[in-house]
Amino acid sequence: MTDLFNADTQLVRLLEAILFASADPVTEDALQARIGPTPVRPLLLQLENLYRHRGVNLVASGGRWAFRTAPDLGDQLRTEVEVTAKLSRAAVETLAIVAYHQPVTRAEIEAIRGVATSKGTLDILMEVGWIRPGRRRETPGRPLTWVTTPHFLDHFGLESLRDLPGVDDLRAAGLLDKSTPLPTLPGLEVVSE
Repeated sequence: MTDLFNADTQLVRLLEAILFASADPVTEDALQARIGPTPVRPLLLQLENLYRHRGVNLVASGGRWAFRTAPDLGDQLRTEVEVTAKLSRAAVETLAIVAYHQPVTRAEIEAIRGVATSKGTLDILMEVGWIRPGRRRETPGRPLTWVTTPHFLDHFGLESLRDLPGVDDLRAAGLLDKSTPLPTLPGLEVVSE
């Protein structure tokens, strides 16, 4: 109980509280100003030693002190954060065209959309894992085709492409103007898996 009232112990506890509560590393000068005339460096070394074999360590970097995760535990604490972001209208339209007209070339996607499709749009859909390159067409220039992936089906809760909503379903949901037919290209059909 007398140790709790020891001046050095109280100062070490004060340093611990300051460092724990600080969002950024704290300079020795700032710590020295907080604790008064007692030299701060020996107290910091005492605190550093106290945390040496714990889950967090007191570390100095560039004259600033902070608590950091013990290096041997860093990999076990790593988490992946899923970031949700809305797809652009161009990406949604492109995905729908690929889903309903696959295998489809970029030129065919552009013909259906009526505007040029940037490479970035296809890249985003590939990064998400919803489309992938298909086979090359046996036509002049051998254009690359695009198809959906199993991840696309899984993400949208579809067992196969046959489960995609039909034109009547889309119209009933108010997603299509009743007077506007879906654009199609001659010779293209929706591929069922």
